[in-house]
Amino acid sequence: MSENIEVRTSMEDRSRIIVRTSMIGIAANILLAGFKAAVGVISGSIAVVLDAVNNLSDALSSVITIVGTKLAEKLPDKKHPLGYGRIEFLSAMIVSAIVLYAGITSLTESVKKIIHPEAADYSTAALIIIAAAVVVKYLLGRYVKAAGERVNSGSLIASGADAMNDSVISLSVFISAVIYLLFHLSLEAYVGVVIAVMIIRSGLEMLTDTLDEILGRRISGELSRQIKQTVSEDREVQGAYDLILHSYGPDRYVGSVHVEVRDSMKAPEIDRMIRRITKNVYLKHKVIIEGITIYSQNSDDPEAVRMKEKITDYVMSQEGLLQMHGFYADTAEKSIIFDIIIDFDHDRDAIYQRIKEQIQQMYPGYTVIISLDANISD
Repeated sequence: MSENIEVRTSMEDRSRIIVRTSMIGIAANILLAGFKAAVGVISGSIAVVLDAVNNLSDALSSVITIVGTKLAEKLPDKKHPLGYGRIEFLSAMIVSAIVLYAGITSLTESVKKIIHPEAADYSTAALIIIAAAVVVKYLLGRYVKAAGERVNSGSLIASGADAMNDSVISLSVFISAVIYLLFHLSLEAYVGVVIAVMIIRSGLEMLTDTLDEILGRRISGELSRQIKQTVSEDREVQGAYDLILHSYGPDRYVGSVHVEVRDSMKAPEIDRMIRRITKNVYLKHKVIIEGITIYSQNSDDPEAVRMKEKITDYVMSQEGLLQMHGFYADTAEKSIIFDIIIDFDHDRDAIYQRIKEQIQQMYPGYTVIISLDANISD
């Protein structure tokens, strides 16, 4: 119960930070959009108007981030026993779609202005507002991105990065205005095209990142190593392998792991070990380990130990082999069992068949069972 309360408190703190940061972003973007729209209409600058539209899309993105965060806070229920955390991925996808739409619309309008150009008329006040927008968007972007990294919010990180890109966009608008005033050379429609391309690229990057999360992105190598180290620190564990984590929202992982233990362990010892591992991983990493599979390791059979050494030397000498684990030789039943991991950049099936055939030739009287595991965590 205390662990559930701790998780709930952590989620509530995270939610408050996301909502507060998003509200600041909404207020800043609406103010900037209002000023830029006024400047764009008065001066007749399509680049400034598009920059204002971009600010409005940023404000809408922040609204969706808040809605997504609040929905993701819903407690688990019968229909969704692992909670609603993945809603944040969906909200991030909607934000990406909004950014893409804004970029495509901006590109269309900018191309129209290139075909049918209209001269802009910038005032001193307009230049001051645009220059101020550059500074505000940069500072806002740094603040939002830092907050997103602190609470691992993909939407906030994307919004912060987008705001910092916007500061570059506003800077380009400012420079084009100065060039027009100094040399009477109108570049603003072309700047609008550049702005639109940057917005579209940002939207595509956001969409790609979100799709990776939904499809199942490889977990952080650092997190994987830390969890395996925690598992391996248990006094009964000889090795930890095949860690699988399923994401149910930012920082919400449920998973399983394989551990090697001596073959003389009894059921009560294994039960106590599993409970210790589950508790320690949760306390240190806030990751729920729902399943622990046992690999039995030969400990009292000298012949099996020699077989393992010989087979390991051969297997690990093969190109593309990343790992071999879970070895167990039953000299009475004449069976050899182990798992291998082969790099995805190699012909995994061919290497697997070659290894199996060679082991079978080395021990013709044995049944050889080799599992080809995927390299899903570092």
